[in-house]
Formats: sequence, C-alpha cells, structure tokens
Amino acid sequence: MNFRQFAYRNVVRKKRTYAAHFLSSAFSVMAFFIYAVLLYHPDLQGQLTSSSATASYLATMGLKVSQYFIFIFSFLFLLYSTGAFLKARKKEFGILLVLGMTEKQRMKLTFAENMLIGLAAIGCGIGVGLLFTKLILLASSRLLVLEEGLRFYLPLQAVWMTAGAFALLFLVVSILTIRIGRQNSALELIKGDEKPKPEPKASIWLSLLAIALIAAGYGMVFYFVNKSAFFMWLLALAIGCVVLGTYFLFTQLNVYVLRALKRRKSLLFRGINLMSFTDMAYRVKDNAVMFFMVATVMAAAFSGIGACLSISDPGRTEKQYPYAFTYWYHSEHDGRADEAVGRIDEELRGEGYSFKRSKLELVTAENSEYSVVSLSQFNELAGIRGFKTHELEADELLISSGIVARFSGKFENESVMQAAAQVLGDNGGQPKLKERVGDAIIAQSNDVIVLPDQLVARLKQEGAAAASVMYYVLPEWQETLELARELQSDLEANFAGTGRFSALSMDHYHERQLNGILLIISVLVGVVFFTFAASFIYFRLYADVERDEKQLGMTSKLGLSPKELGRLVTRQLTVMFFLPFLLGMAHSAIAFINMASLTGTSMLTNGLMIYGVFFGIQVLYFLLIRWRYLSRMHRKLVA
Repeated sequence: MNFRQFAYRNVVRKKRTYAAHFLSSAFSVMAFFIYAVLLYHPDLQGQLTSSSATASYLATMGLKVSQYFIFIFSFLFLLYSTGAFLKARKKEFGILLVLGMTEKQRMKLTFAENMLIGLAAIGCGIGVGLLFTKLILLASSRLLVLEEGLRFYLPLQAVWMTAGAFALLFLVVSILTIRIGRQNSALELIKGDEKPKPEPKASIWLSLLAIALIAAGYGMVFYFVNKSAFFMWLLALAIGCVVLGTYFLFTQLNVYVLRALKRRKSLLFRGINLMSFTDMAYRVKDNAVMFFMVATVMAAAFSGIGACLSISDPGRTEKQYPYAFTYWYHSEHDGRADEAVGRIDEELRGEGYSFKRSKLELVTAENSEYSVVSLSQFNELAGIRGFKTHELEADELLISSGIVARFSGKFENESVMQAAAQVLGDNGGQPKLKERVGDAIIAQSNDVIVLPDQLVARLKQEGAAAASVMYYVLPEWQETLELARELQSDLEANFAGTGRFSALSMDHYHERQLNGILLIISVLVGVVFFTFAASFIYFRLYADVERDEKQLGMTSKLGLSPKELGRLVTRQLTVMFFLPFLLGMAHSAIAFINMASLTGTSMLTNGLMIYGVFFGIQVLYFLLIRWRYLSRMHRKLVA
C-alpha cells in the first residue's frame, strides 16, 4: 500500500465522521455553481435589461455578492471544521509517529486527505448542479417572471469558475491546517484525550454581562427603528453587542445556570439528573464556541430570508400605489393632457374594461413642502375607492396620510399644521385639524392637506402652482400589462413632454422580478448557512463518540438501563440541536419585529413560515441522528 492509498483509505474508513463535512462542502459548491450558471446565462441579463435596468443591475450585483458570501463563509467553515477534525485525531497521529512516521509525512498525509475530500466535494457539487441545471433554469425563469424563459446551455464558464475558486479555497485551507499538532510530541498526542478535564467554571459577572449586552443590543435596535435614529454606527454597535453577548451566554451563563441547578440537591438526585447535569456542564463548556457559531449563523440565515420575503411582499406595490393607471401633468398642458387621457379611456373601452377615474389637482404654495387638494376632489377620489366621504367647516382641514406615514406609523401632525398655517397666511387664520385620514386615497409620498374648496380656489388665484393627476381604478389591473406597455409607448411617442404615465401592472411586474432575485439570493445563502450549522453539530457529536462510548459503557455496568440511556442521550442531543436554534430564533424575532415597524408590513406569516420550515428540518435531522447515535451506543454496550 503506497502513501496515496493510505490517505484514501483513511478518508473512507472515517466516512461517517467526514459525511456532514463533505456534504456541506459539496452543497456550498453547488450553491456557488448555481449562482455562476445564472450570472453567465446568455439570456438572463438581456431579458432583465429589457424590462428594468434596476432589475438587471440588482441581479448581477446580488448574484456576485452571494457568491462572495458563500466563498467567504465556506472558507471560515472549512478552516474551523478541518482544524477541529485534526485536533480530534491527535491520538491517531501520535500512534503513527510512534510507528515511525515523520512529521513531514504526517503533514503530507493531512494535506492529501484534505485535498481528496475537497476535490470530491467539488466534483459532487458541480455534478449535482449540472444534473439540476435545467430545473434550476425553469424555476428561476418563473421566479424572475421572464416571458421568454431561460433556455438550457452548457455552463462551461460556470464550471471552470466554480472548480477553480474552490480548488484554491481547499488548497489554502489544507496548507493552513497541516501545522496543527506540529509542536506536540508523540506521547502528548496519544494522551491528549486522556487528560482529566477540570470542572467547568463560570463567572457571575460575565454571565450578567451576557444578559446586559444582549438586552442593550436589542434596545439599540428598537431605538434605531422607532426613533428614526438611522446611524449605521448605532446598528453596527447593536449587532456587536448581541454577538458578544451570545458568546458570553454560551461560554459563561449556560455553565453558571447548570452549576446553580446542581446545587439544588432535591433536583440533582432525582432520576438521571446527576448524570445529565454533570455531563451537560462539560458538553456545554466544550461546545460553547460551536454553539455560538451555530446560533449566529442561524440568526443571520433567518433574518436574511425574512428581510427578503418582507421586501418581496407582492401586496406592497398595491398598498403604495393603489391605482391601475396614473397620469401626471402640469396645468399649462391641460389641452394636450385631455387628449392623452382620452386616448387612455379609448384603449380601455376598446379592450372591454369597466373603469372609474377621478382628477385631482395638487396645489403647492412656494413656502410649503406639502401639497393641498380641495375637499370635493378628495371626496370624489375616496368615493371611487370605496372609502367614506368627509365634511369640513370653513376653518377645518384634513390630513391625508402619505405613503411614508402609512407604512412607518409616524404622524407629523404638528409640522403639517404649521405648513397649513403658512400656506393660508394671515387671512386664513389658525386652521383646526378635524381628522387624519389613514386610508390609501392619494398616492403621494408626503402627507397631503385637504382644505375646503373656497380656500383652495383662493390659493390658485394667488398664483400657487398646480399639478393634475388622473387616477384610474380598474379591478382587473393585473391583466393589463400588455395594454399598459402599449399605452406607455403610444403616449411617449405622441404626447412627449405633456405628462407622465404609470401603471400598477408594470410596477407589479418589476416588483415580482426584483422579488424573484431576492428570493433566489436569500434562500440559497440561508440554506447554505443552515447546512453549515447542522454540520458543526454533527461533527461535534461524532468527534466525542468514542469518549461517550467509554463513559456510557462504565455507567451501564453500574446499572444504567437502555431506557435511561435513551433519555440521557435525548437530553444531550436536545441541548446540542435546539439551544443554538432557539437563540437564533430569538435574535431573528427581534429583527423581524423591527423590520415590521420599518416597512409597515406584518412579518408574522413570513416569520412563522421560516421558523416552521427550518424547525421541521431540524427535528427530522435530530431524530435521524438520535436514532443512529443510540443504535451505535446499544451495539457497543451489548458487545
């Protein structure tokens, strides 16, 4: 048997230990390859550019950034897991050194093993990606609403780019990790796992600091959103506090809580609690860094997917601009604008659509940032939308909430009233606010002041500028995409410079394309992060399996029954699988609450869907590992 065969058989013999590491690496290669396939597809950029330059730019940048994220996190994941694998094999390396292997040969062996796993992962990831390329292109074309679809092509550029990038990554990781254990003697390596561990200890002050840091981070995020204190340094500080608090929670607070529980004698000596608490304290301390990494990665994955789902909510377009067609024009173009509006009416009737429309004049004084509309026009517009109408006294006004106010929930009544007083001048007196109307009636970003008709007429006589908007309400607006495109081309060709036309169907189409891009980006990256987290847990479990076999073998001789063994293992695995998961959920839940406040949309459905899907996967993974782990323990104990 030559050296290469020895390295190969080493990997094959430890296939169970390497399984999660290999599969996670292969999955990250596949995800990187999928992004490369889409990035270099000859039809994708052309179709996106023809519909929206913004969508094309976002797709290019998003796919590239996603590749960078996967590459960087793959590097960190591989560096950590490969180093941990080598540390767990110290006894094996010590025996090989005793049998005559030189340090140079040991380094050559670990390098060969790492590169063998890496090349296999690259081949597997690209191979699976190629098998599913057609399916990926079909799904992507539907998500991106590409009318011509994405034809199948042989992605040679994507293959070479993926293979080259990850070959370099595995090469660098292999070089960086071969020196682990180099300074240890053979005796130290052999006895590395047999040294008694000191009892885990924790500081009460660092435990309290963990709670304080996480609470401070949460508080800063709420302040950032609810007080509109949009300072990036504040958000970065909040994230830093939460991350640092999470680290101290796993390294200090968990151990402190377990030590406190052990001091309660009535609880400690009940059933198998003595073994559970004692073993759990060591396990939590040993795996604290792994728990910290898993919780952080899961929180990032949940929050990223939730943010993209929030942005991609199809209802947001209609909430912002609820009118099927809108035509803006200035008063000096009234004649030509009437012809343009007539053309729109004619095309709608020709297609057999039943519609309602209403004209709104937005009057703006020189000294005000807020527009003013008359009560009669406001009531007419409210009527065609199905909202109630309003009445005003001569000294009263309404405030129609703009898009910003409706979504943020922040109402600047005082500044609007001051603006109204300035607009009316000395002759208008001090107006009284009768009501703020929160219904989506006027599609404007800022709040709009609604005044009695006579006051608006006086402002126009005094020379206030006026712009007109024609709003169309059409129940079947989702069916009007082709008609909207034809109208836009016609109006731009025959009524250039007269006004500006927009259609809800076109806005919704562009939103769907952007949403598809965000979903492709967020879901794949999130799943890659989740598989990394699952791989960390799998590795830590199987790295300690020999120690667990010895420990449980001794306790079974003292009378531990198979049923009690199952309960003990279930408790240990539950902590390993669900403690980081629950903390990741808590961190992302705070993020979801603040996203909802920031965007004005509910995150409840998206949050429950994300948690439900990933929790279901985690439970299935937990049950599978528990079954395999218990089967191995029972076989060893019987033997």
